[in-house]
Amino acid sequence: MRKRGHHRHAGARLTAGPRTNVLALVVPLRAGAHDVVVREFVAAAISAAGARDHALLLVTAEEGPAALRRAVSDSVADGVVVMDVEAADPRVPVLLGLDRPALLIGVPDSPRGLGCLDLDFAAAGALCFGHLAGLGHEHVALIGPPPAAYRRGSSAATRLAQGFTAEAARRGLRSTTLAWGDTHWRTLRGLDALFAHHPDVTGLVVHNETALPAVLASLQHRGLRVPEDVSLVAVCPGSLTAHSLLELTCVAIPAREIGALAVETVIGQLDDGTAPGTRLLAPRLTPGASTAPPRLP
Repeated sequence: MRKRGHHRHAGARLTAGPRTNVLALVVPLRAGAHDVVVREFVAAAISAAGARDHALLLVTAEEGPAALRRAVSDSVADGVVVMDVEAADPRVPVLLGLDRPALLIGVPDSPRGLGCLDLDFAAAGALCFGHLAGLGHEHVALIGPPPAAYRRGSSAATRLAQGFTAEAARRGLRSTTLAWGDTHWRTLRGLDALFAHHPDVTGLVVHNETALPAVLASLQHRGLRVPEDVSLVAVCPGSLTAHSLLELTCVAIPAREIGALAVETVIGQLDDGTAPGTRLLAPRLTPGASTAPPRLP
């Protein structure tokens, strides 16, 4: 059954014994991870589980499918929530063989019947580009997470970039996609290279919460004003924009909402034995003071 990718129905498992009211939350702690997103997600999941008289077992190992199998299959968890999903996620076959409900935060290329929940990052990328294009910007650059996230096929990173570039192509406008780390000097060098090769870029979309402060500081270092010289849209938890000196135009990542929904979905799956399917939350853009029409030459 495991070789063919079959798995026992969640409702059938419930007849095997009593429930423990414990859920496993798989949170790989990788370098360059979106720390605020992870913290808000975990906090909301713990709160939602407690409200339903459930406990959460945190599994933070990132050694791969074997570690996941050991950590979860030997535990008392009734169901599993898995974060940081990749396009070709090697944990999918493991989850299918665990004989318990599992929910992915993200959408792999082949979920094979597992439930998926996330922000619609492709729509978010299109929404960001469309907002700036609507203001008159004709060349917009996306500053994404570090290159390792794209190499892993991070669901959020790749889907947002795809939506961003597809919207640019649909409108017949120019787009540039970049990936770098979060240090100030790396960001400064990255912006230097961006504007040296693409001096006509007038809009930025930043989908890298750890690099966001460095991007704002580096623009100031270059003497570029936001939004007079460069408009900027941030894709990050809404709580981050509250700590910025400038009210940022933002597409908020609803980490708290997703964390609570993930717990509710798995508990619901345990209660009635139905597969949850895929649910993508529609993105919402909140205009701020960081975007404006481009300055006339």
